[in-house]
Order: sequence, then C-alpha cells, then structure tokens
Amino acid sequence: MGCNETCVCCADPCNGADGRKRSRGSDAGKSGALATAGYGTALGVVRSAWREGRLERVYADETRPRLQGAKLTAWECVQEDIPVTVITDNMAAHCMKRGMIDGVVVGADRIAANGDTANKIGTYSVALVAKAHGIPFFVAAPVSTIDFAIADGDQIPIEERHPSEVYQVGNTLLCPAGAEFYNPAFDVTPAELITAIITEHGAIPPASLQEKLQHKSKP
Repeated sequence: MGCNETCVCCADPCNGADGRKRSRGSDAGKSGALATAGYGTALGVVRSAWREGRLERVYADETRPRLQGAKLTAWECVQEDIPVTVITDNMAAHCMKRGMIDGVVVGADRIAANGDTANKIGTYSVALVAKAHGIPFFVAAPVSTIDFAIADGDQIPIEERHPSEVYQVGNTLLCPAGAEFYNPAFDVTPAELITAIITEHGAIPPASLQEKLQHKSKP
C-alpha cells in the first residue's frame, strides 16, 4: 500500500434501523485515496462498512511523527461524512479497555510470505494491544503488496527517517539540545497477531496466503 498507514478500530456495535450491527472505529495513519488511488485500501474497507450501515464512528490515531492520521485520514472521513474522532497514538489501549473498539484495520507497506506485515511505525503496538483485548486485527492491502520472495518480516528493511520529525513540529522545537533520536518509519507486525489480510480476493488468514494467493501475484 505504499504510504498506506491507516489503522481502523471498530467498537461498541449497535443495531441500525435495518437491524445490522454498526461499529465505531479508530483510524491511525493513511491508506486512503490520497495515499493510493481511487477507492483506497484500508480506508476503502471503512467506506464500504459505512455505506453498508455497519460502521458508527472512526477513531483516527494521529500517527506520530508525521501525523498522517490527524491530517489525512481525518480529512478523508470528513469528506465522506463518516463521523471521525482523532485520538493520540497512546490512547488506543485506553479506548480498547473501555470497550470502544471492536476491530482494527490497518494498511501495509510490504507483506512477507508468512503474513508478517510492515506498516507505519506504531502498527505493531496497536496489534499487541488488540490481541490483549481479544479484538480482531485486519490488514487491508492488494495482493501486489505481498512479497512471496521474502519468507518473513525479519527480511524487510526498515527505513530510518530524519530525526527532525521527532524533535520538531513546524518551526517549534520540542526537545532539548543534546538529546539523541531514533526515527524508524515502519515496524513489522508478526503474522500471529493478524486475524486476516483483506485483499481484492477476499479476507485470507496469514497462514493461507501462499496457498490462496501466490499464484494470483504472478504477472
């Protein structure tokens, strides 16, 4: 999904007028139309759920350090008239504990053959918290994102970005001189934390990726 760093959590289902369950969701990062093209990937799942009456609200993680969730995800939700609440990244566990989240949907930058998924930094943390609360965690990505030549996530290189993204917001310096900084752009979520990978061919459990999708990834 390239810059597709969206994380969507769905919570507290209620029944709509048609009797179907609706959920409130939390979106962190960016994998919508602005980052990809057309309908988007992870946000495409959100749009579909909203239009089918199965989504009550999105909670958009701000997505530090570049704030894609606060800037882009929230903007796209507003454009679609999807109720969206922006939260800081460190609020996700609190929201889950309070029963505000039913499920998580994230994007992916690269997926290994075993289902390990590289995505915007902080995705792994959300996956761990979701697992601790018994909340399903989905990755939404096209089959082209899966690299079947890579056995697992240990083989995915992690870009490190300029430290100014951490110590500075706009023209405002946040940290004292002399401090050091670490700014990886991505982290890798192990396949065992992922419920399914949602592709154009359906939702596939990580353990079934090679069986179900490897032949579809070939030109």
